[in-house]
Amino acid sequence: MPSNPTPITVAHGDGIGPEIMEAVLFLLEEAGAALEPDVIEIGEKKYREGYTSGIGAEAWESLRRTKVFLKAPITTPQGGGYKSLNVTIRKALGLYANVRPSRALHPYIRTHHKDMDLVIVRENEEDLYAGIEYRQTDQVAEALKLVTRPGCEKIIRHAFEYARQNNRTKVSCMIKDNIMKVTDGLFHRVFKEIAEEYPGIQSDSWIVDIGAARLADTPEMFDVIVTLNLYGDILSDIAVQLTGSVGLGGSSNVGDEVSMFEAIHGSAPPIAGKNIANPSGLLLGAVMMLVHIGQHEAASRLHNAWLRTIEEGVHTTDIFRAGVSKNEVGTREFARAVAERMGERPEVLRPVDYRPAERRQHAEIRHTARTTDRKDLVGMDVFLDWEGKPDRLGEALSSLSGEALKLVMISNRGVMVWPSGFPETFHTDHWRCRFLSKNEAEPVIGHAETLALLERLTAAGFHFVQTINLYNFEGKPGYSLGQGQ
Repeated sequence: MPSNPTPITVAHGDGIGPEIMEAVLFLLEEAGAALEPDVIEIGEKKYREGYTSGIGAEAWESLRRTKVFLKAPITTPQGGGYKSLNVTIRKALGLYANVRPSRALHPYIRTHHKDMDLVIVRENEEDLYAGIEYRQTDQVAEALKLVTRPGCEKIIRHAFEYARQNNRTKVSCMIKDNIMKVTDGLFHRVFKEIAEEYPGIQSDSWIVDIGAARLADTPEMFDVIVTLNLYGDILSDIAVQLTGSVGLGGSSNVGDEVSMFEAIHGSAPPIAGKNIANPSGLLLGAVMMLVHIGQHEAASRLHNAWLRTIEEGVHTTDIFRAGVSKNEVGTREFARAVAERMGERPEVLRPVDYRPAERRQHAEIRHTARTTDRKDLVGMDVFLDWEGKPDRLGEALSSLSGEALKLVMISNRGVMVWPSGFPETFHTDHWRCRFLSKNEAEPVIGHAETLALLERLTAAGFHFVQTINLYNFEGKPGYSLGQGQ
């Protein structure tokens, strides 16, 4: 046992949070973990006090001091004006990697996949969860999907490092780059580059829809899955449900400086205070915390005691099955049952044996420095709020293109409607109008040409709601091409 306790920040949360946190803190002590908890208030109470993200200054100070956060689920009040606490903490403290293991516990917990044992490593800061959204017209809202090369490199290297340190043999990438060729395409390219740095680990790539289908049907074919934020959120809930219950899912949110550990489920207000909640998700999150802070013996002791409890049929209501389970117990009783088995190991389920792993320094696994590609402005997409027919719009805009630019395409909801659209295509009031340099041999233009175009459009009575400059990088388009281009 470590001689000096490790300071950690603890939040009891809302709903079932206080009950399951009480159970987990009791078990951490029973397992011999050396911890110095600093309890903070976050969640619903802080939202009601006017903190739009559900967290105040004192809590931030604790998190930045201890750098280890054990968090119970919280409740976000209904209605507008409230931000996601989890997203706020992940972004503010750089918790870029969300790691969610999913392991079947056959035959004690119902599952169709008795050999399932995989880990999903989800990018935690970018993608559509950047939360940048706009209402642009009466009919159209927009969300920006942001994917960066440094973000891709960090999460993909983390996945391969996790595989290396935990004796995993394969890392699978899940993307949708057959459609999102620029954003998901970047993630896929970086995955291929980094996979070459780990020749001892197998790698493969899946389009996320068929990958999700295979995950649901044959999860045994996966080991570690690395993916973007939105896909990872969905896939990890599917994966843990396949093991028998979302209530069994724990996760870590890892950054270079601070890390957060939690259950993947919510605060479940309808069952709060009834002593029926399953503390297993938060307990497994706490096990991951112990491994993270180097208390491997306590982590193994707690995890094995939990496995032995599951194996002996002592189950909470959510996983209880007549004929398989032996005792249906409440939250507190389940915690006492685990405590009674502390020091025991499972006899049928595979025991765990956490050991200190060789770890690279953070500086070695951050994104690599790269030379800057040549970037040339070659055109602009102008988004108009406009009602009418595409042919009439195309004719009007062509006459306003000017000497340096030409109108090459108009699309509506991503479907090209001019110059050769179909009359069957449905239109809204949101039109993307693409202008490119007339000089195809030397397509570089200046901002003066794009500003002059906007002045002409304004003078003609067109209302633009957004403009996006189009660039070539090293002579190749840095933007998605429309149909027919």
